[in-house]
Amino acid sequence: MTDFRSLVNILSKVIDQAYEGIAVVDKDGYIIYFNETYCRIKGIKKEDAIKRHCTEVIENTRLHIVLQTGVPERGKLQTIAGQEMIVHRIPIWENNKVIAAIGMLVFEGVSELHEILQRIENERKQGVANNDTLSMKQNESAYFGFEKIIGKSEAIVETKRLARRSAKTLATVLITGESGTGKELFAKAIHSASPYHKGKILSINCAAIPEHLLEAELFGYDEGAFTGAKKGGKPGMFELANNGTLFLDEIGDMPLLTQSKILRVLQEKEVVRVGGVKAYPINTRFIAATNKDLLEMVKQRQFREDLYYRLNIIPIRLPPLRERKGDIPLLLSHLVEEVVRRNRLEPKQFTAQTLTRFIQYDWPGNVREMMNVVEQLISLVEGRSVTPEDLPSEFAYLDDAIITKSKVSYMHKFQSIQSEQDNLENDHDLILQVLREEKGNKTKAAKRLGIHRSTLYEKLKKINLVD
Repeated sequence: MTDFRSLVNILSKVIDQAYEGIAVVDKDGYIIYFNETYCRIKGIKKEDAIKRHCTEVIENTRLHIVLQTGVPERGKLQTIAGQEMIVHRIPIWENNKVIAAIGMLVFEGVSELHEILQRIENERKQGVANNDTLSMKQNESAYFGFEKIIGKSEAIVETKRLARRSAKTLATVLITGESGTGKELFAKAIHSASPYHKGKILSINCAAIPEHLLEAELFGYDEGAFTGAKKGGKPGMFELANNGTLFLDEIGDMPLLTQSKILRVLQEKEVVRVGGVKAYPINTRFIAATNKDLLEMVKQRQFREDLYYRLNIIPIRLPPLRERKGDIPLLLSHLVEEVVRRNRLEPKQFTAQTLTRFIQYDWPGNVREMMNVVEQLISLVEGRSVTPEDLPSEFAYLDDAIITKSKVSYMHKFQSIQSEQDNLENDHDLILQVLREEKGNKTKAAKRLGIHRSTLYEKLKKINLVD
């Protein structure tokens, strides 16, 4: 069995011989690893790069910025040694702090990326011409569909894995999760990876359409079915989604009478229009979604039990953002780019303190709320950096609560020490602990200890920590 030292040695050799240039910096921006590929690109020796600040070795680098913000930067253009390259800059987090960052050259030149894309396009055309069983188009659809779902946490990776497996079947999928977790995005990704990917995916929000119109929208109607009915009638969503996917969003808000008719469609695979008698056969994939507890609604007789079990063949629960906070830096990076591109705004940098607040916050509105907050900040903040002071009031309340709790805790400890006739040894340990956490800032340390700054200096003199 390979021991730890041998494993580290093997991993070091793998990274060193990797095709991509890789640089690792510590929390202060000093290079602690620089592989052979990067040395070749830069034309320097490894020992000339190690222990030097990244800005001294890599021109146009932003690794030190990523250390400050904690926000990853993926697929960015950077000019190195006179050539445009595509790079990733990834912060490494531990215990809610950035402890290092990795810089990786994905492509040594933009021309290399163009060559790869051209090769993929040629292979796709050849695959279509050969009438392959699994066409390139389907592969691309599946990959890019799920790629839009940002996150690498265990919770979201497992959810995507289940969704990918469900996509290959013809079974009905029931997606549950809180509002704003991305139910429609998952539905589209499942469709794009399914046997129905060549057809359309149509979405209908069962909560947004009045009850008297919902049935006509879903089933369509024949001419003369009701006053104002269009001449010749109109096909409904079931028919329009034939050979494709119909996404029934907020199905928990569907009226009971409509639920019974939906059940018949799922069982018989045919539709009768409102006011009609002819049955239209359909070949449609169904995906339903809700933020409600359908099983509880079944117990309360607010949702049909038979329809529930017909929909719940493949259940997929989407985790709320508070259960995957490790994804927040990735999501923030993606949302900033998306908002800047869509609204044609100047990019802004979120400080590390701001990102910490994002991680502390529980996001009751999930990713949708985060998107709205990011758009608001980028649109309204006047400076180039977004600081904690720019955040909405919900964040200030959360931060104040955390600070207050921390301050009360330290004041309690300090008062306990003082009540023990000023126990110098305990004083010493507590003061050093707070000073370390506040990086030597005596004003902040005194505030957390609940004492005046001059009192802190007196105590530091007693334990010979100041002259």
